[in-house]
Amino acid sequence: MKSLFALNKYFWKYRLRLGLGLVFVIISNLFSIYPVQVIRIAFDSVLDSTKWYGIMDNFDIQNDVYQQITTALVYFSLLVIGLSLAKGFFLFLTRMTIIVMSRLIEYDLKNEIFDQYQNLSLSFYKKNNTGDLMNRISEDVSRVRMYFGPAIMYTINLIVLFTLVISTMLQVNVKLTLFVLAPLPLLTISIYYASQIINKKSERVQEQLSKLTTFVQEAFSGIRVIKAYTQQDSKDAIFGDELNVYRDKTLELVKVNAVFMPLMVLMIGLSTILTIFIGGRLAIAGEISMGNIAEFVIYVNMLTWPVASLGWVTSLVQRAAASQERINEFLLSVPEIQNTGKSKTKIKGDIEFRNVSFAYPNSNIKALENVSFSLQAGDSFAILGRTGAGKSTIASLLVRLYDVDQGNIFIDGKNIKEMDLNLLRQSFGTVPQEVFLFSESISDNIAFGKINGEAEQKEVETAAKMAEIYTDISDFPEGFETMVGERGVTLSGGQKQRISIARAIMSKPEVFVFDDCLSAVDTETENKIIHNLQLVMEKTTSIIITHRVSSAVSCDNIIVLEHGKVVESGKHSELINQGGFYADSYEKQLLTKEIV
Repeated sequence: MKSLFALNKYFWKYRLRLGLGLVFVIISNLFSIYPVQVIRIAFDSVLDSTKWYGIMDNFDIQNDVYQQITTALVYFSLLVIGLSLAKGFFLFLTRMTIIVMSRLIEYDLKNEIFDQYQNLSLSFYKKNNTGDLMNRISEDVSRVRMYFGPAIMYTINLIVLFTLVISTMLQVNVKLTLFVLAPLPLLTISIYYASQIINKKSERVQEQLSKLTTFVQEAFSGIRVIKAYTQQDSKDAIFGDELNVYRDKTLELVKVNAVFMPLMVLMIGLSTILTIFIGGRLAIAGEISMGNIAEFVIYVNMLTWPVASLGWVTSLVQRAAASQERINEFLLSVPEIQNTGKSKTKIKGDIEFRNVSFAYPNSNIKALENVSFSLQAGDSFAILGRTGAGKSTIASLLVRLYDVDQGNIFIDGKNIKEMDLNLLRQSFGTVPQEVFLFSESISDNIAFGKINGEAEQKEVETAAKMAEIYTDISDFPEGFETMVGERGVTLSGGQKQRISIARAIMSKPEVFVFDDCLSAVDTETENKIIHNLQLVMEKTTSIIITHRVSSAVSCDNIIVLEHGKVVESGKHSELINQGGFYADSYEKQLLTKEIV
C-alpha cells in the first residue's frame, strides 16, 4: 500500500466529491436498513393478524381482520418499494461522485505521467522500451483508476453498511449477532494472506504485459523489414510464446482470485445456518420474534455482496498498488538535465566549445575527447568526419540533450547551464540525422516548427520552397494536406529530410544545426537547398554536420573529427593544403563527379 500513498494528493484535490460520495453512501445504506425493519414489522404484524384471523373463525369480524391484513400488506409493500427507490437514487448519486472522481483522477494522472515523460532526459528513453512506457500510461493507470473508483466506493459502502447493520443487529440480540458474525474473522485472515499472493502475481502479469506491448509496437513499426525478410512466421512464433507466458501468469492470478468466492459463499452460508438455528431456539424461548429471524436472514444476505466484494476489492487494491509502484519508478525519476538556468537573454549566436569531453551514459563510449572550437554569430561552421567520429554528439550537447562530462560550452560568453533550457532550445533550429514526422498532414509537420503563434499557410509554403520540397508537395493529390502516415511512411527518405528542413526554417532560430540532413538527397537538389539556406542563414549562425565535402566548401570554418578528437581545422583552402582526411574526401568527390 505504500506505493499508493503518493496518490493521497488527489483525494485532497477532489475532497468535495469524495465527501459528498461518503454522505450519499450513508444515506443509501440507511434506505437499505429501513426496508428490512419494515419487513420485520410486517412479518410480525401479519403473523399476529393471522392468529387473530384464525381465532375469529365463524365470526363476522373475520372479514374485517382479513381486510386489515390485506391493507397492511399493500402499505408495507409500497413502503418497501418507496424506500428501495430512494436507495437507488442515492446510489446513483454515489456513483456520480466517486466514480466520476476516479475518472477525473485518471485524467490528471495521465497528464502528470505524460508531463514527466517530456521532462525526463534523453538517456531515460535509451534505457526504457516504448511499449513499457505506453503500458504504464494506459494499462497501469487504468488499474489505479479502479482503486480510486470501485475499490474506494465499495470499501466505504462496506464500512458504512457493516456499521449500520451490526449496530442494528446488536440492538435486537447480542448473542445471535455474535454467532452470525463468527465466521467473518476467518474470512478476513484468509483474505489477508491471499492478498499477498495476488500482489506478487499482479506484478508479474504487468511486467509480461509490458513485454508484449513492446514486442507488438516494434513489430508494427518494423513491418516493412519483417515482410522484406519474410520473417512473419518467426515473429508469430515469438509472439505466441510471449502470449502463452502472459496467459499462464494471468491464469495463476485468476486461480487465486477464484478461491475467494467459494470461501465467502461458504462463510455466508454458515452465517445463515447459524441465524436460523440459533435464532429459532431464541424465538422458542421467547427472546426474539419470528420477524427478527427473518430480519437477521436478510441482514446476512445484505452483507453477502459487500463481503464477497471484499476479495474483489482487495484484488483491485493489490493490482493498483503493483501498477502504481511501476508508475512511481518513472514519476520519481529525476531528469538528469535540470533547467536551473536563470538567464533569459536572447541568444546572438557566438558559440565556444572549451575542452569538452563526453561519454554516453550506460555504454561509457567516449564520443568526444578534449574538443575545442569557436565561431562568431552569423558564421557558418562545418563538422566532418567518419561515422562514429562524434559529429552528432556535438549537436546533442549544444541543446543540452546531454550534459558534458568535462569542459564547458559557452554561448554569447555564458555557460549554457546558466541559460534557461527552454529559451536555449527555442534558439536552435535543429534538423536531426534521424528524421521524425508526426502522423499528421505535411502542412502540420512543417508548421510544427513555429514556436510562437500559429503558422500561416503562406509561411509554410515559403519554408517548403526554401527546402526544395514545394514541387513534390504540389504533385500530391491533396497537396499540403496530404497525411504522411506513421513516422512519414508514405514519403521517401529525401522528402522526409526536406520537410524536416522546412520545419527548422519555420522556427526562425538564432542558430541552425543541420545534422547530416541531406544524405538522402541527390547532389543537384543538395546544391539548390544549400543555396536557398545561405539566403536564410545570411545573418544566422549555422552548423552543418555532414559526410559530403560539397556541403562544407562555402563555410567560414571547418573542423574534422576522428575518434572524438579534432584532427583538422581551418577554411576550405587551408584544409586542402594540409592533405588530410578533408583533402582526400574532396578529391574523391571530384573524381566521382568526373566519372558520373
